[in-house]
Amino acid sequence: MSFLFKKICIASDHAGYKLKEKIKDHLINKNVSIFDLGPYRVKSVDYPDYAKRLAKRVKTKKSDIGILVCGSGTGMAISANKIKDIRAAVCYNPKSTRLSRQHNNANIIALGARLTKNSLSLKLVELFLKTKFEGGRHLKRIKKI
Repeated sequence: MSFLFKKICIASDHAGYKLKEKIKDHLINKNVSIFDLGPYRVKSVDYPDYAKRLAKRVKTKKSDIGILVCGSGTGMAISANKIKDIRAAVCYNPKSTRLSRQHNNANIIALGARLTKNSLSLKLVELFLKTKFEGGRHLKRIKKI
């Protein structure tokens, strides 16, 4: 399996912790190097702290792409998108995932652990990591963000 990105980071809040660990294990089993930004146990935390930490890592190119997990994916995406040059997309099915990369060049996938089954989440992460940005007319639009 070949992914487009080499430097991948992941973070969650308490609601997304178990799924974060499943995603991390899944990618490690596929020989993908992944940097875990926490949390490192199930304990109530504030999702904006983790979203911003991960988004800043992607912005500064310490990681090529990021994975965020919370209860719905929405809080993480909103928080991450406050950082310039970040395009975090809540992905909930293959089509939303594919389009987030092809048309929006999303650099962070946000998943909802309470809304998306684990097996589907793993497939969405793989799809996100394999899908190329189409550029062209989409690049012009992204530059306006």
